Amino acid sequence: MSLRRRPVIGITCYVEPATRGGWVDVPSAILPMRYVTMVEESGGLVMLVPPRADADEALAAEVLERLDGLVIAGGADIDPQRYAADRHPEVQESRADRDGTELALARVAGETDIPLLGICRGMQVMAVAAGGVLEQHVPDRVGHVDHAPGLAVYGAHDVETVPGTRLAELLGPQATVPTYHHQSVQTHPGFEAAAWAPDGTLEAMEDPAATFRVGVQWHPEMGTDPRLFDALVQAARVRS
Repeated sequence: MSLRRRPVIGITCYVEPATRGGWVDVPSAILPMRYVTMVEESGGLVMLVPPRADADEALAAEVLERLDGLVIAGGADIDPQRYAADRHPEVQESRADRDGTELALARVAGETDIPLLGICRGMQVMAVAAGGVLEQHVPDRVGHVDHAPGLAVYGAHDVETVPGTRLAELLGPQATVPTYHHQSVQTHPGFEAAAWAPDGTLEAMEDPAATFRVGVQWHPEMGTDPRLFDALVQAARVRS
């Protein structure tokens, strides 16, 4: 690929009813525009990847063949059955189409070394796809709601990166990040811890053997720091 051609970055999204003028509750592919803006400002060309009820790894491979990189976006909690756990009372209603599609995409992206950035739920998808387990309600352990202070209200807290990781090279030893999550990754086979919150919550993980395979528990698209998106787009450009 010519270095002058923008790499194509897929971003997963919802299919939700949307209302526009007289068109009421029309099923629509929906993604907060901040994801698109951050990828475009980093030099990528965005393509939405909507979920499908019939998604499997063969379909995921077809999708990824057409992409140079992938963002697995934030969203609702993964069905605990996907990691063989009983449902905590605070777990949100699951979306089977997103769960199936994104887990397949995460597995195939890992096998084919497609540059991948998982954001919030996306990091959790990456962990579950690798055989990991989630902490279903972080406030039970930490005793506060700083990671998600209110309905549709983003919080902010510091994270400390792990020395020697790619994330530490990108962000330095510490960063203040926008946050909105009540779950976290508990186990993450094949990934190394890359950042922690002061309360012991895992905030990032990465695959050191991959071209770029990073999950962050926070929402970088809601901040002003472009470095994670810059790194993803650059990895997609070089790989292609």
